[in-house]
Amino acid sequence: MSQLRQKIEQEILTRGPIPFSRYMELCLYDPDLGYYSRNAEQFGKAGDFYTSSDVHAVFGRLLARQFDEMWRALGAPEKIELIELGPGRGLFAQDVLGWSEKKFPDFFRALSYVLVERSPALRERLKGTLKVHLDSEKAELSEPDSAKWKSSREAPTIVFANEFFDALPVEILSAEGSLRIDARDGRVIETWAPPSPQELEFLDRYSVHPEPHERIEATLAAQQFMERIAANLQRGFLIAIDYGYTRDEQLAGRHRGTLKALRQHSLSANPYEAPGEQDITADINFTALAAAAEKQGMQTHKLVTQSQFLMGIGEANQFADAFEECRLPQEHAKVALQLKHLVTPAGMGESFQVLIARKGVEGEKVATLAGLSFGRSRGECEKGY
Repeated sequence: MSQLRQKIEQEILTRGPIPFSRYMELCLYDPDLGYYSRNAEQFGKAGDFYTSSDVHAVFGRLLARQFDEMWRALGAPEKIELIELGPGRGLFAQDVLGWSEKKFPDFFRALSYVLVERSPALRERLKGTLKVHLDSEKAELSEPDSAKWKSSREAPTIVFANEFFDALPVEILSAEGSLRIDARDGRVIETWAPPSPQELEFLDRYSVHPEPHERIEATLAAQQFMERIAANLQRGFLIAIDYGYTRDEQLAGRHRGTLKALRQHSLSANPYEAPGEQDITADINFTALAAAAEKQGMQTHKLVTQSQFLMGIGEANQFADAFEECRLPQEHAKVALQLKHLVTPAGMGESFQVLIARKGVEGEKVATLAGLSFGRSRGECEKGY
């Protein structure tokens, strides 16, 4: 029996059956034994999963272009904070900082990059990856619970979250109630408890009630985190990129029961196998996420796909950000394939949605942002989510 399984069973013996969200939190974030805490080898093509930044540096370069544009929409202030939630190994930050310094020096001078990372192992990895920028104080490390990060942001701010919200713990609801995890005879078993008022309100306002033999995730932790971000942000933008759905899609019968476990690029529906050794994730409820931002005074924009978002940013210069270093035809061909993986439906382009929210920025300035402009009229860009 693994150490983490023993720890989970001990907590159940002490407290009684625990909510699924608590089980998921221990599996992913236990300080010593959790999936994100043990090591930093789960990222990349050799690990369990990879993100857009693992595919090619162009992802960070295109976002650097978008961040520069957002900074200008804010009036090109002398200082701007860019907060990345869950920066992982720091590849995205490395690409953004390097490309900004090279291509957008005015923005780079104003930029202060804050990396909010919970995992001790990943924070150590970040210290190596971003040593130059940390030593120069262009970048700084923070934790989600640090008082400094929680405080209200006075400088204009851009918050960036790529595949962050899907890794936050979820509640699981069925017609039988709210899922609880119990232990019996050395086995993890599922039991059910009456749903809380918060869970029922979530289903009523942002989701759907589960049919018999169906399970629905309530992404309460993601919603609470978004509220906290939006409350602290005085003026600026938020970009959240993730796989997820809207309530309308759920009403149409899709995205019901999206919880999955991931290990070595293989999907499993069993989150109880090898706790701490596999990723556990659930699709994001963008209707709930947008509502949480709006509750704290942000204006949200209609969702775009990652394909639309990146194509909008890259089309102005034919994706020169991707091909600049290519000297040989075969190098150009390789980069073209990587770019295709990021933007086409067969790759990651249609799997991921992009939510953009703003606070204290005029709508007409936001409507012209490249990431919101691909294949859409100005009027459409100004519509709220």
